Amino acid sequence: MRRWPRAPKLSHSSGPSRLCSSSTTLYTQRRCNSTLGSPLENAPTGTPNAEGKPPVDPFALVAPSLKKLRASILPLLTSGHPALTELTSYYFLHPSKQIRPLLVLLFSRATNGLGSQWETKLWHSQCVGAGGREEELNWPLGRPDVLNDWNPSMPEGVTGKWESGFVVGQPVHPRLRPSATPRPGSTSVPASSPLPSSMSSKRVPTLANPPTILPTQIRFAQILEFIHCASLLHDDVIDASPLRRGAPSAPAAFGNKLSVLGAVYILGRTSAMLSRLGDPEVTELTASITSNLVEGEILQMKDVVNGRAGGAARALVGSSSETDPSILPTSPRIRQAWNVYLQKTYLKTASLMAKGARSAVILGGCQEGEIYREVAYAYGRNLGIAFQLVDDVLDYASPSDTLGKPGGADLQLGLATGPALFAWEEHPEMGELIGRKFESPGDVELARKLVHDSSGVQRTRELARAYADKAKEVLLHLPESEARQALEALAEKVIGRNA
Repeated sequence: MRRWPRAPKLSHSSGPSRLCSSSTTLYTQRRCNSTLGSPLENAPTGTPNAEGKPPVDPFALVAPSLKKLRASILPLLTSGHPALTELTSYYFLHPSKQIRPLLVLLFSRATNGLGSQWETKLWHSQCVGAGGREEELNWPLGRPDVLNDWNPSMPEGVTGKWESGFVVGQPVHPRLRPSATPRPGSTSVPASSPLPSSMSSKRVPTLANPPTILPTQIRFAQILEFIHCASLLHDDVIDASPLRRGAPSAPAAFGNKLSVLGAVYILGRTSAMLSRLGDPEVTELTASITSNLVEGEILQMKDVVNGRAGGAARALVGSSSETDPSILPTSPRIRQAWNVYLQKTYLKTASLMAKGARSAVILGGCQEGEIYREVAYAYGRNLGIAFQLVDDVLDYASPSDTLGKPGGADLQLGLATGPALFAWEEHPEMGELIGRKFESPGDVELARKLVHDSSGVQRTRELARAYADKAKEVLLHLPESEARQALEALAEKVIGRNA
């Protein structure tokens, strides 16, 4: 793998401001109250529907939940080490596309009430002691002074102190387990309330009215943002990227070591948050997302021209084609390169969206065998691949100040993405450049010229459109709702974005 020089380290005076005391305020000002929005928010949502009404804005539909999600992210990252708090908060202080939490929130609204276990999940979110209320999701995992032993950001009496010895405290009483029938319309049910046992077998699947998003689903949306942020930290170290979201990257501002450690810290916090959700299947899906990210990074090292790869990368490459054969080239070597590229795209981008959407539906009470789980996964998988295809187009078509990261970075890193692979079909000499990962002098410039002299960018956009259309198609299995319309509009936003 090519070794890249470390990005120049910026002083804190010229880079990020000290965030430990004001990060929550800054985050709220920049994200919650911003009138500009992210590039995805500002992207077009498509044409009016058959009645002439404009498409439902996916961001506006779940704006209150998004605002709550954003406002409570930074306190979850507080550490006893101020520098760690500053670093882990850093990427959350700059505008992001928010597509991953948006998927969770929209699928929650589009399916809550349809699953056979919906009443049970709703009961957990209302009943004191059941573990699904927002207050209970925010409880310390055990004795606060053990969980947060010496954390100066915690209030007096909640954190330990460095004294001569650690005293034995009073044991914490087990949490009250609920045992009375939930009161209709109640937002908090007493602790003497029994778990509903017979409701789900008699009810007709109907969307929750009013539309409801459970506290566990909001928390899971935050979990996905944490995993994504941790992956960005590691990506920017591996790629020596100087920019991220229009600002110095974390490695450029804080150094590689702290960036790697910060990502691990975020994943640690994610594990604690995930355990509180109490769903083994969601835990398994989320753990596999992290594994997929690593597998995708290894697969990216593969020599797509000659089929050479390390043992781990070689084992990840399947034999089946990922795409519609009518869209992609017929040359076996180019098709093999496309298989590797699209499998990597799934592992590094679409896996998180697909499994995240599926997990949201599971947290809403959909069980194995209910189609809504499959719809969520299929939509997220198709949308995720479309999203990355557009991202790869923008690497050729947009300047650095629009992207918020260096333009043309893929070729500099030796990566052949969709536009280059399509250009290979029209310009056979591109295959040689891809084979040596654009490492010879003048390779990057020649490759860019070949792409711009071909239909590679246009054909990659067409492929992204095909995946987005498939994403919208699977939504027909869901009942009509504003949330379903918003998911359709989100697919259009992904295709129409320019940053």
